[in-house]
Amino acid sequence: MDSEKALELVKHGVTLLFLDVPQYTMVAIDTQIFSVGPAFKGIKMIPPGTHFVYYSSSSRDGKEFSPIVGFFIDAGPSEVIVRKWDQQKERLVKVSEEEEERYSQAVKNLEFDRQLGPYNLIRYEDWKRLSNFITKNVIERLEPIGGEITVECENEIVRNSTKIPMEEAPEKQLKVGNSASSVGKSQKKGCYYTSIPRVVKCKGISGQELTSLNLDKTQLLETLLAKDYGGSEDMLLGELQFAFVVFLMGQSLEAFLQWKSLVSLLFGCTEAPFRTRTQLFTKFIKVIHNQLKYGLQKDHMGETGSALLDDSLISTDSFLHHVCKDFFSSLLDGSVVDGDLLKRTRKFKELLESSLGWEFQLGSAVDGIYFEENDEYAPVVEMLDDEALVG
Repeated sequence: MDSEKALELVKHGVTLLFLDVPQYTMVAIDTQIFSVGPAFKGIKMIPPGTHFVYYSSSSRDGKEFSPIVGFFIDAGPSEVIVRKWDQQKERLVKVSEEEEERYSQAVKNLEFDRQLGPYNLIRYEDWKRLSNFITKNVIERLEPIGGEITVECENEIVRNSTKIPMEEAPEKQLKVGNSASSVGKSQKKGCYYTSIPRVVKCKGISGQELTSLNLDKTQLLETLLAKDYGGSEDMLLGELQFAFVVFLMGQSLEAFLQWKSLVSLLFGCTEAPFRTRTQLFTKFIKVIHNQLKYGLQKDHMGETGSALLDDSLISTDSFLHHVCKDFFSSLLDGSVVDGDLLKRTRKFKELLESSLGWEFQLGSAVDGIYFEENDEYAPVVEMLDDEALVG
């Protein structure tokens, strides 16, 4: 890059000025990680827009790291975001308005230029594919009070959630239980994710109607879209991306559980993809395809904290394999399917087969519904006696 182009990017790009950060601290933005050296003061040439910033303090020798702390930003051209390291809290904290103005002017005068690491623009496309639905409104709706996202604030949530054995491995891997003491002292809350029921319960309807609601999550999707997302499909997809970024890069099990709930909800719809929500499902398949394509690339495994994408989550016993199998059975065998949706679904299926070696063979078929015995992801089926079926 020539000097004129670089100077233009420095002046019009977003700058993160991080003061007094100890050496060996891990500082990252989007898909890029920096190890703090003695001269490090932040990151420059960041494209305006939405980004996820995260960091982890280290021991003096740089061999052990604390739980990751992260926050989203939505920054405009030439904006300077200033944070200072609090040694006692081991956190990046905001400075006063007066200090922020003074430091911002110094950045614009290029006084810190040599101490700022450049944002790698070649990798910006990766980030855009992972975050194109994460808008300022999505961030404001989901982020915790204060904006700080950390596993230290979610232990209670994780401990109280029902987990299958497969999910115990990521919990141990992330050492979530080791921060219990700090949670007791902290009044901070986790992210404000949308509550998504795994099983639909509804009073005043027949057993057959209840079974239908659980076999096809279309009605639940429509209810959530109207009630929680203001009718916006993009807000739902924004939450899906928000949760994926926080679990992949912030190593958050709470975020993984939310991502899993949203994925299970969408893959659990059998009517919506054909009729009412074809556009939503076309965008959804593209989103999850980009997420897994990035997360499963060998050179990214571990690079951005993707500890959760280990064998316990990408095996044929994982929830993802089960819900994809049922969705593929329904969609790919359908008589009338939107061409773009069909094309994207086939590409996604090929990604799973080529990257993970998964095979999607249909199980037993009963009334057009495919399931396997002892499948914990199978829909809830209400069994009716003969008298209930009469009339």
